Amino acid sequence: MARTQRTVHDDVFATPQDFNEQLYSALRQSPWWMMSLAIHVLVFFMLTLFDTSEAAAQKRPPMRASMDAEQIEEKVEDEDDDQEQIHEQEIPTEQPVITDEVVEETPVTDNDLPFEETFGQSEGDSDAPFEGPSKNGTVGIGGGAGGAFPGRGGGRDASSSGGPTGKRDDAIEDALRWLAAHQSPDGGWEAEGFNRWCDGKPVADASRRPEGLGKALYDPGVTGLALCAFLGAGYTNRGKHPFAKVVGSGLRYLKNIQDPEGCFGPRNTQQYIYNHATAALAMVEAYGMTGSPIWKGAAQRGLDFIALTRNNYFAWRYGIKPGSNDTSVSGWMMMALKSAQLVNKVELKAGRKAPLVIDESAFEGLRAWLDKVTDPDYGRVGYTQRGEGSARPIDLVDRFPSEKSEAMTAVGMLARTFMGEDPRKSSIIKKGAALCSKLPPTWNPTDGSVDMYYWYYATLAMFQVGGRSWDAWKKAMDKSMVETQRTDTDYCQYKGSWDPIGPWGADGGRVYSTAIMALCLEVFYRYERVFVGAK
Repeated sequence: MARTQRTVHDDVFATPQDFNEQLYSALRQSPWWMMSLAIHVLVFFMLTLFDTSEAAAQKRPPMRASMDAEQIEEKVEDEDDDQEQIHEQEIPTEQPVITDEVVEETPVTDNDLPFEETFGQSEGDSDAPFEGPSKNGTVGIGGGAGGAFPGRGGGRDASSSGGPTGKRDDAIEDALRWLAAHQSPDGGWEAEGFNRWCDGKPVADASRRPEGLGKALYDPGVTGLALCAFLGAGYTNRGKHPFAKVVGSGLRYLKNIQDPEGCFGPRNTQQYIYNHATAALAMVEAYGMTGSPIWKGAAQRGLDFIALTRNNYFAWRYGIKPGSNDTSVSGWMMMALKSAQLVNKVELKAGRKAPLVIDESAFEGLRAWLDKVTDPDYGRVGYTQRGEGSARPIDLVDRFPSEKSEAMTAVGMLARTFMGEDPRKSSIIKKGAALCSKLPPTWNPTDGSVDMYYWYYATLAMFQVGGRSWDAWKKAMDKSMVETQRTDTDYCQYKGSWDPIGPWGADGGRVYSTAIMALCLEVFYRYERVFVGAK
């Protein structure tokens, strides 16, 4: 039958349709033995194709899945945990592919890995020499010792310029040895359970377990403080020194407890924000001192969470943008941001791109908050409002009167200095220094004057102020801090620690008190003076 109205589409399929019809007609007219032969030939042809494809597939090298920087890092950690020894012939020649979404991350190399994650290296080995706190040899991102914190590890070398004496240096080392002895096997420090461990092993004899327990909910926070104490003395996860593994394990612990939003630790109480602040501070400083991409991602996410939690136009308190603000939480957030600024400053000075993204508007918000809660006549800074004293646990208000402390004033002084106010010219900072000078650190367990939290911020602030105020404070430090450190027993018990007798001792415990007192004594080289003339 003739076809009518044919189109281009019809012509495309016309030939195969006619061929099929012809083939079908021919097969119907063919003898059975020819049909059988044709079928066998067809089957043999298809099997040949199948075998060839399979053989070719076997000869092709296996395809490696692309991995971003975080996946590479986790792969390294998993291999380390399994204690696998990777030899040169086992390493694939094909390099992992870094996806576009992490293009800003520096590729991880063997030299960037913590000692326990470095291929084929023994414990303590590193790409950079380290000679202890007196001669810091860690290589930072700025090319100098300590990177963003070049003075760290000054130790006895700083004594000629008014830095640590031999006793202060020894006190710091003893504190770090005590902290190292009580690190938990998972790398963190336990505020409540620290006394169950000594050098990573369980303490079988309960009579040898030191007192001074805190609360378990502050574990991430005291871990951050403990790490800051090691970092403040110039010790990182790199180098041939006794604390390399301690620092590396502690940083990994923090990295492992960071959630997708960047928060370090669980959010089961409103105080979790303190945990995050001190942990973020430690992670930022670890990155600043090593330049290692292993810590960069965790540091950046920690800073992102700080930006997320800040109240619009002001500062921080408990939770994400709670609407209310307080000077205490804001002080810890400021410390993390300031350290991040120092990291970026090194890179920008070298003509490179700043590696960390910071919410710069946070400093203006903090300044606005401090102006709101600072008494212009006396320089005193309030906790949540002007005229309010330092915070205290409800059940310890009578035992530790707020008038015995100028903690919030010290936070305000330090923040203003770090934000660019010259303490030699700022009337507010001068007034604050006068208030703190009237309440120097005094170790009196009976009158409520022991407040290590206050001493920490005031020591940093008075160091920045310099002059006679600092000289007097420094003398009081020796008597109240160096002379009160425990020297009895051994590091598995009390030696190197401080008794947690302040208002926050019941929360942070002996780990908190020891870490924060070590940080006080490291003031001579932990941060350089913002204004050089303030001596």
